[in-house]
Amino acid sequence: MKLIEVSNLVVKYGHHIVLDHVSFDIKRGDYVGLVGANGSGKTTLVKALLGLIPYEQGIIKYEKESIKKGYLPQIALTTDRLFPAEVREIVGIGLLSGKKRPKFLNKEDLVLIDSILERLDISQLKNKKIGDLSGGQQQRVLLARALVGRPELLIMDEPTSALDPRVREDFYKLIQDINEKDGTTILLVSHDLGSIQEYAKKMLVLDREVVFYDEVDQFTSSFGSKHFHS
Repeated sequence: MKLIEVSNLVVKYGHHIVLDHVSFDIKRGDYVGLVGANGSGKTTLVKALLGLIPYEQGIIKYEKESIKKGYLPQIALTTDRLFPAEVREIVGIGLLSGKKRPKFLNKEDLVLIDSILERLDISQLKNKKIGDLSGGQQQRVLLARALVGRPELLIMDEPTSALDPRVREDFYKLIQDINEKDGTTILLVSHDLGSIQEYAKKMLVLDREVVFYDEVDQFTSSFGSKHFHS
């Protein structure tokens, strides 16, 4: 079943074409790694899928109008220890966006927040300030914020770029677990080609247009060996 269907998508910034007749579909339960060089249109595609920017032509069709989406954007991790927000508050923001006014968290919301913190093994951090946490801990907090609304689709844009290799590997294993056990559909943008090939089910290679879109093993055996070098 197609969760997303994109057909002949064109996005321009002024007269510059950023996405040129991009077409693909993502099925429920897919884990798609989105790769490409800088300037290939990866972040633009993500923003178009989320409805954050307009597009010139084409169609973006979701299975239904009310698809729940979680989004983990490119984020510069903070080292500001005076930043006042605590972990529980930050994760709670992921629930407030779906509420009608007045927006506040009830007891059920707090239970849900605590459960997602426990799932991501950061429940012991719930009362700590975000600036006091390591990069890996901060990224798990931001992932918890994206997941707390129980999204059907989780979109992540370079989520591991600020993490060291060991923490990055743990993060990828966590995302794989969310995909396989929860059935959450994943679209993950990354330059980390090695990890993407290990954990994703499909590869989408972008260079303003779709250059490759297929199962990971097809990418590894044919396209990847010819076009990418470690």
